[in-house]
Amino acid sequence: MRSADAGAPLPTVAPPGEGPNQGPEGVRLRALEWTDLTTLASLERDLFGEDAWSIESWWHELAGRPRRDYVVAVDEADQIVGYAGLNLAGETGDVMTIAVAPTAQGRGLGHHLLTELVRRAELGGIRSLLLEVRADNATARKLYERNGFDVISARRRYYQPGDVDALVMRRLIGGTHG
Repeated sequence: MRSADAGAPLPTVAPPGEGPNQGPEGVRLRALEWTDLTTLASLERDLFGEDAWSIESWWHELAGRPRRDYVVAVDEADQIVGYAGLNLAGETGDVMTIAVAPTAQGRGLGHHLLTELVRRAELGGIRSLLLEVRADNATARKLYERNGFDVISARRRYYQPGDVDALVMRRLIGGTHG
């Protein structure tokens, strides 16, 4: 596994009490750690069912640093209530995932996580940020649209089972959107 200081430096989360890591209602952001993976895999199953990433997938993502960049949201009891991640590749980056625990939904945490991903992408020199979203996930689509993402294409019957389309969305960054 490559360490975070190998290759290009990762954008970091601000120290507690300062900067963009302070979220809604006592939630703070911190870097993903290997000790978080079991919790993330469990939360994935609760949120995404058959589409959930396995713990092996999470290990692969963590090993992808520094190109992969993940952040977790923790509450005042230091329990993970959300997470998000990026793939930083040249001038184009990909939002790999954004998820908020059911107990923390509806409080602006998804927006906070997405804003942090955009900030990290911009610090990493990314000019265009892409993501895929289930066409039937109206809540996520609304979040992305409110944050400057536009639908640029569709991948028909991408999510299986269920034959659900994936919408590919893009946001230009680096001063293009605020």
